[in-house]
Amino acid sequence: MISDLGAVRSERLRFTEEPYYLPVGNEIEIFTAAYRNRLPVMLKGPTGCGKSRFIRHMAWRLGRPLITVACHDDLTASDLVGRYLIKGGETVWVDGPLTEAVRLGAICYLDEIVEARKDTTVVIHPLTDDRRMLTIEKRGEVLEAPPEFMLTVSYNPGYQSLLKNLKHSTRQRFLAIEFDFLPRELEIEVVCHETGLDRSLAAALVTLAEKVRNLREKGLEEPASTRVLVYAGHLIVSGVAPRDACEVALVGPIADEADLQRALRELISTVL
Repeated sequence: MISDLGAVRSERLRFTEEPYYLPVGNEIEIFTAAYRNRLPVMLKGPTGCGKSRFIRHMAWRLGRPLITVACHDDLTASDLVGRYLIKGGETVWVDGPLTEAVRLGAICYLDEIVEARKDTTVVIHPLTDDRRMLTIEKRGEVLEAPPEFMLTVSYNPGYQSLLKNLKHSTRQRFLAIEFDFLPRELEIEVVCHETGLDRSLAAALVTLAEKVRNLREKGLEEPASTRVLVYAGHLIVSGVAPRDACEVALVGPIADEADLQRALRELISTVL
């Protein structure tokens, strides 16, 4: 279920089937131990490397609903906690996604937490220490998080800047699980599974991604993610020529500068 409350867009999911996920190390065991010990977790890694897929898999594995919030510049504390709204001529209180997660004992996932306003992140601090409490000031209410509640955030260190960085006072409230792009064989397996693409073409897409990632030293801000490979694979399976699929899935989305686009097209021609 997707809902809107002011400037926040959230998604509530309850899984009946296992979301596909290939573990790379001991991330499943670490996350499970954190959940059992009621500890908040930060997932660190580049965009499109599988952080959101991992948290969905863990919500299924732990049997908990998952409430995801896409963080952005306009996200306020009221967007997370809730506010009074006028409905049918009456003023009613509507819980925000964070409050809903606490009440339900759900896993709350704040995606790209660094995008949120710095004053917004303060509201989560009492939920990340031994208090595990959420204060709803407008209602004079204090919620104690049940044992099943878990707070998780994602953070892309590649976006660090003077204006967009996560305060150390916030970072040190979380355990951190590091993510990166999958090893070659696992990434090929994911592309095959997600798209139905034959293994040789999936391997070619992964080879292309590896070469594109090497262009980061030449000014490419965002590397080719596993997600864009899956997008390209879907197009190819649908009958789009491989080069055309890579053009719209890789070149346009990750590069604007003419020289970089030219370099990407040359790589596509070389690999495909």
